[in-house]
Amino acid sequence: MGDEQVAAPTNRRRISQRGIATRERILEAANRLMFVRGVNATTLDDVREASQTSKSQLYHHFADKQELVRALVKYRGALVLQRERGGLERLRSFSGLVRWRNALVQANSLNNGKYGCGLGSMAVELSDQDEQARSMLLETFAAWEKLISDGLHRMRDSGALRQDADPEKLATGLMAALQGGYLLANAAHNVAPMEVALDMALEHIKSFLSEPSGEPTR
Repeated sequence: MGDEQVAAPTNRRRISQRGIATRERILEAANRLMFVRGVNATTLDDVREASQTSKSQLYHHFADKQELVRALVKYRGALVLQRERGGLERLRSFSGLVRWRNALVQANSLNNGKYGCGLGSMAVELSDQDEQARSMLLETFAAWEKLISDGLHRMRDSGALRQDADPEKLATGLMAALQGGYLLANAAHNVAPMEVALDMALEHIKSFLSEPSGEPTR
């Protein structure tokens, strides 16, 4: 009897870990497929096949496509914010903004500008279909924009930006340029429009530097 009492919790932990792994595999597959095909063009059967899971496994974790999509919004948002923290949490200079810009353009060039921003494309598809998903996406964009504005605040506090610079407005403008750049690059299958949009936004920020930095925007 004592042995059975010890063994049972171990078995429950093992099943729980297996379930977590299955759920992650489903989300990873959905993320890959919906990034390329879009949300509406990807079916649950597509996800099930790509994740190599059974229908019972898929429906055990996600009751329907809407629940899967909402989980994916959270999953993809976490990935994007983790990436962006790496480039923005220590932002203190204009050259840091240039490096951030270059990293995004380089990453998008690997797809020849196709598919756009993973979050932006979901916002286009879901904003008029799912209010909860729209709200989740809005929160993620707000967190992303705050990473930018916090960096601009640090630049202003250190004297790199003039005191009349408005970090929140500049961050909104930069985010709008980024998302518009993703959209145009997707339409063109070329990152050039994204480069132009970001460079113009950075030139505007550069005009608020306390002293001309002479740093290129490319």
